Amino acid sequence: MSYDVLIIGFGPVGATAANLLARQGLRVGVVEAEFEIYDKPRALTFDHEVMRIFQACGLAERIAQFTTPHPGTHYLGVDGSVIKKVDSLPPPYPLAWPPTLTFVQPQVERLLRDGVRGNPSVDVHLGYRGVALTQDYLGVALSVRHVKQAKELVLRARVLLGCDGANSFVRRQLDIGLEDLGFDEWWMVVDVRIREPCELPPRCIQYCRPSRPATFVPGPGDLRRWEIKLLPGESPDEFGRRENVIEQISRFVDPSRVEIWRSAVYRFHALLARRWRDGRIFLLGDACHQTPPFLGQGMCAGIRDASNLAWKLATVLQLGAPDALLDSYEQERKAHVRSLVATAKQFGQIVGELDPEAARIRDETLRQQLERGEAETIRQRFIPDLTSGIIDQHPRARAAGTLFVQPKIKLHARNETAVREVLLDDLLQFRFLIAAATPQAQQWLTPESRELWRRLGGERVMIRQAGQGSSADRIDDADTPNLAEVDGLFADWMRQNDCAAVVVRPDRYVFGTANDAGELNRLVAAVGGHLLGSGVAVRGAQAGMSD
Repeated sequence: MSYDVLIIGFGPVGATAANLLARQGLRVGVVEAEFEIYDKPRALTFDHEVMRIFQACGLAERIAQFTTPHPGTHYLGVDGSVIKKVDSLPPPYPLAWPPTLTFVQPQVERLLRDGVRGNPSVDVHLGYRGVALTQDYLGVALSVRHVKQAKELVLRARVLLGCDGANSFVRRQLDIGLEDLGFDEWWMVVDVRIREPCELPPRCIQYCRPSRPATFVPGPGDLRRWEIKLLPGESPDEFGRRENVIEQISRFVDPSRVEIWRSAVYRFHALLARRWRDGRIFLLGDACHQTPPFLGQGMCAGIRDASNLAWKLATVLQLGAPDALLDSYEQERKAHVRSLVATAKQFGQIVGELDPEAARIRDETLRQQLERGEAETIRQRFIPDLTSGIIDQHPRARAAGTLFVQPKIKLHARNETAVREVLLDDLLQFRFLIAAATPQAQQWLTPESRELWRRLGGERVMIRQAGQGSSADRIDDADTPNLAEVDGLFADWMRQNDCAAVVVRPDRYVFGTANDAGELNRLVAAVGGHLLGSGVAVRGAQAGMSD
């Protein structure tokens, strides 16, 4: 069996990658050793960027039904007072979705798998485990064996993605080592269902007490979680015994009022794979990075991996872009994850301090920062932007590497009398985009740049505020649709970044911004260089820059 892309691992990361690639028309094979989804929660939070990626999979509305906005976090010091706060961005939401959400993983995984079920371009091989892996200049061959039957298959693909978790078969086959970023602690995770009314905090609490650091997270519905740190000398096996689980949670809740859904003792790590690519094989998710959970970004990082790599694979395999484009996956994502891990590690060290005197000094320092307004309290501002790779590298580049906003669009479709509101991404393809605030900015493109943009499969739109301008609020068949936004997100973003046009990547990161014809044509040429090779000549860009 031959595929464009073969994915090992059908968890959230592998399922997201399968959805994104299949929607680009690629032939996808998925291999998963387990027959059923693990029926208990593991990851508990994700953010608005991940929800936007699920939107690109066509699944966001369904997934949203199983989520709850995150209520924010208070850090309590030794004396029980608040020493640090971490809250979500207030409305208006820049990506249209609540900035941080809690969820129940089995429900979301099921919907992600449903997204590819029945898709004729995707084959899912459940109950198969990888046993051998080889590659050459033509592609990858994976030998798999059924976990119950005496049956083996050889699957071939142009590219293989290892989404197979922390104990990755793919990573081990390639003998790729892990870089230790210096965090190694044992914690017990306890998930419960509320069965009878009980008083629990309405928000996430970090109990920063040296006697026993702990975390409380309210999940959707009746799900509640505690994470409890093991102290030096405590045995993970003994600590995880049911009687101790009950003893530990009894400090927070009457155990008779809850049902223990799951408890497990984990070793929280901070690790990065030394290589994320080996020829035609790529590592994603926990296979190439593991982060402490104190920022709620573990699964988010893996979903970002899938989104980052999916558009690049589609561009290389379908458009014939240079293979070097795929090298930017590790360049962009590794730096991003390293920064995330550093922040999560810092948060974990705040929570997990065991020295009483150091804890008191910590409390006083953080409390003063909070009282003086010096402490950053918005969770999303701890998430880094892209700093290298496929973004505008011009010294005066503005907003390159940041996430582009997603306004609501007022849509008056043909043959419809009702006006409805839709999110911008739902009107676009998974392609590069030029968005402008005025028709004049779109006219800056030279004929040569327009032709190059067409070859790249790029889209163009003009976005104005509803009620402004003379054209109708409708999508038409013109080369550049004229869209009307209802919330002002785009207009505000353009003012804040002092630009008239913006070039946006398929994964909705900003490639670059422009304020005149020369800048816009230069950006188009730069995108063409990345996607079609550095030898692409764009006379229009040169002409535009000479104006």
